[in-house]
Amino acid sequence: MLYIPPAPSLATRLFGLSGWLGFAAAALAIFVAAPLANLVAPEGSFLHLSDASVALIGKLFCYAMLALAMDLVWGYAGILSLGHGIFFALGGYAFGMYLMRQIGQDGSYHSDLPDFMVFLDWKAYPWFWSFTDHFAYSAALAILAPATLAFVFGYFAFRSRIKGVYFSIITQALTYAMMLLFFRNETGFGGNNGFTDFKRILDYPLATPTTRMILFTLTGAFLLALILVSRFLVSSKFGRVLTAIRDAESRVMFCGYDTLSYKLAIWTFSAAICGLAGALYVPQVGIINPSEMSPAASIEIAIWAAVGGRGTLIGPLIGAFIVNGAKSFFTAAIPEYWLFFLGLLFVLVTLLLPKGVIGLLDTLASFRKERAR
Repeated sequence: MLYIPPAPSLATRLFGLSGWLGFAAAALAIFVAAPLANLVAPEGSFLHLSDASVALIGKLFCYAMLALAMDLVWGYAGILSLGHGIFFALGGYAFGMYLMRQIGQDGSYHSDLPDFMVFLDWKAYPWFWSFTDHFAYSAALAILAPATLAFVFGYFAFRSRIKGVYFSIITQALTYAMMLLFFRNETGFGGNNGFTDFKRILDYPLATPTTRMILFTLTGAFLLALILVSRFLVSSKFGRVLTAIRDAESRVMFCGYDTLSYKLAIWTFSAAICGLAGALYVPQVGIINPSEMSPAASIEIAIWAAVGGRGTLIGPLIGAFIVNGAKSFFTAAIPEYWLFFLGLLFVLVTLLLPKGVIGLLDTLASFRKERAR
């Protein structure tokens, strides 16, 4: 009689024991250790976590969400996007409109309109600013706006069988065009300066340590939740079909699968993650401007995934922390060499570490096991 093993439980399917221990340690650090170190430990103590560090780590969490979004489309579906910065920036601008309206009459001109609109002699908000004084509407808009753009763009691109380098070039052109559009003052998004000088969120001051810590833990919670959701997706039948599309799309089509639907679904979900990351990024960093849509910013996101190891979920997160840590060092110490280093890093990883840092760690672990035998 044929023995059919029982299906693994959901918890086992998502992570092994070591994976769940690592997940629990990350949750403990985000929800317990960091708040205690920032709000309870006295300044000057080696246990104290400064407000600047809280803001920096919160920003890195947002970048990690971007890297996760990139890994879903590139690592698992084989879709290399060089325009994911546009979805991130759209989420930031959508939520930034709410933060700008929270300034109220505390701006330089003491007007109900943002300072840049007063400066441009605008008399009222443009139509697309409607309802942005509501938190829930702006939060939903931050996710739905990039997701809608991704759905429309992806539908026509995938339906036209555009893929590979041609798709990457089109995404670069799209983000470059949007960047030029947002640079214009008449678009109503602050032109070159974008949105800045935020003061409140839900009528609470943004500059207080408590508000910053709430934003930090909220960003960490979303990051952990997205890791679980992403792990659930890639370990399901949906994820296996995506991987098959990445490796041999024609064969998958011959098997009767509608590859357009699968690619469009993960592409739109990835854009929604970017929008959420942008919405969380803006109140913590305090500014959003068109430079977030620059082609270079989108290329950096792909480099995070390549350095960490695409197709692993955890690898791109590590890559985001490594590359941005190096960026913080270079831009402070020797800023003129940062782009040279970034280009060199991408070339070396492509040639020597095709599976990224995670692949290198797996190789070292296998080597140790062989030596132990």
